[in-house]
Amino acid sequence: MPMQNEFPRPIAASRLSGPEDHRIEATAAERAALARRFGLLALDRFVAEVRLEPFGRGVRLEATLDADVVQECVVTLEPVASRVRDRFILVYGEAPAGTEDDDTVVEPLEGDTIDIGEAVAQQLSLALDPYPRAPGAALDPSWTGDGTVESPFSVLAKALKTPGDG
Repeated sequence: MPMQNEFPRPIAASRLSGPEDHRIEATAAERAALARRFGLLALDRFVAEVRLEPFGRGVRLEATLDADVVQECVVTLEPVASRVRDRFILVYGEAPAGTEDDDTVVEPLEGDTIDIGEAVAQQLSLALDPYPRAPGAALDPSWTGDGTVESPFSVLAKALKTPGDG
């Protein structure tokens, strides 16, 4: 079963004769669906400026995305609001020889359609803070600081000791 795309913005690659600029913005329903997909509490704004242009035997996509997101704090579970801004480049199909570098991501061009909405949505998922933390959120006191957590059994044993126990 094919994956449902919450933010479809298909462009026919074969009709590109030169650079094309697109401004895309998610509707409220699309933002709600993307928030569910990415485990966000909210996606309040999601806009991207996308440039497509023929590139060798493929298409080059250069985009800047801007989003207002609300994530759950990994320590307190409180809402954490932030702005995500990212710029990225993708090449669909084949990049001309000698033009690839470490920052160039080459994607297969299946058929004739490039879904710029899905490309931007996937990049948003990569740009999100994987460990959002509310201001002032502190780690659990059982965290020892050396990469380990004190065993819950040793914590329980300490709590159950009576003053006469050695």
